[in-house]
Amino acid sequence: MGLHDVAMIKDNHKVAAGGIAAAFRRVREAFPDVPVQVEVDTLAEAVEAVEAGAGFLLLDNMTPAQLREVVAVVGDRAELEATGGLTLPVAAEYGATGVDFLSVGALTHSSPILDIALDLRDR
Repeated sequence: MGLHDVAMIKDNHKVAAGGIAAAFRRVREAFPDVPVQVEVDTLAEAVEAVEAGAGFLLLDNMTPAQLREVVAVVGDRAELEATGGLTLPVAAEYGATGVDFLSVGALTHSSPILDIALDLRDR
């Protein structure tokens, strides 16, 4: 499976749609058979996402303690991927939290980039 096989709800989508549940509902209505991955930043967002029906969460920039809390609360209701700033030296610590997957961006982050953010903001 590649990124072209899924719909990914990220920060800007949550803001534009009015929240995770609304964004998930819109994707599901438009593309009922496409798997949906939801990027979350907090335990509350993780709970909202699984209650909306998400089966795969990207746990973005969370500490190991936060990851363990999400794993404890969400349990097996969704597959969980720790992502955002992970490096090989801390991968074992993050993997020990109980998440299903780790995203280590060492290759991507090792090349020179120009980071241009176009982030929407809640009012």
